[in-house]
Amino acid sequence: MTTNNTKRSLKAVVISDVHLGTLGSKAEQLHTYLKTVEPEVLVLNGDFIDAWRFSPKYFPTSHLKVIRYLFQMAEKGCKIIYIPGNHDEIARRFAGFDFGRLVVDNKIVLSLDDTTTWIFHGDVFDVVMHHSKWLAKMGSVGFGILIGINRMVNAFLTFFGGKKISLASRIKDFVKGGKGKSITKFEEMIAQLSIRKGYHFVICGHIHRPTKKRIMTSSGVTTYLNSGDWVENMTALEYYNRDWHLKYWSEDKTKIKEDVSVEEIVSESTEEVFLRAFKEILKS
Repeated sequence: MTTNNTKRSLKAVVISDVHLGTLGSKAEQLHTYLKTVEPEVLVLNGDFIDAWRFSPKYFPTSHLKVIRYLFQMAEKGCKIIYIPGNHDEIARRFAGFDFGRLVVDNKIVLSLDDTTTWIFHGDVFDVVMHHSKWLAKMGSVGFGILIGINRMVNAFLTFFGGKKISLASRIKDFVKGGKGKSITKFEEMIAQLSIRKGYHFVICGHIHRPTKKRIMTSSGVTTYLNSGDWVENMTALEYYNRDWHLKYWSEDKTKIKEDVSVEEIVSESTEEVFLRAFKEILKS
């Protein structure tokens, strides 16, 4: 889909982990993407500005443009819901504030059509964040350095006709047990809680891994989504036609594509797995 002067009208859009104020933030691409949509509700789901690595010496015009454009969207009628994350947790002191078209809260539930969507950043489920905040901040600094190295590596690969790679994604997948598993502990905990609360969808950010998974348990079913980030993936979640759609913005800032794949996962508790295995043994 090529961009033009016509904006796409949407019921809701969710973006997260923009990390404005850092070298890796794709602020220019985000600004261009926002100008292609006209949502009734825009959710900024955490880590919008990176206070951990913020420096008055580095806040480019492209980053300011994003902030200015958000105010323009609000002036035109868009409701903006700001959910602080761990990198902008200073804003959590304003949770509960409602300025009309700008709302600040730690979590929200959107009622869209006849569905409910539970949205929060997700760092509360991160064991490292909960128990070793200093370690998480060290990891953030390391991630920033890695992004810089990644840029040089990709420039080298591109020059010699190779394909770009994401060192940060590979390391995070290794550390958090990501791609090798159909469902991570992070996703499983969130899905189980969403099912218990009776929500049709649950949306997080935080782990920078865009995904859409329909997770079924003995208690029910929910669709888990992660809005990804605007550091590496340049992704957003858009709600229309009674469903959430995962969108990827292109490097050349002219196209947007959708990931239509949805993983169907049956999640079982340890007790359920043991019981099923025991029944299989009795059958044999």
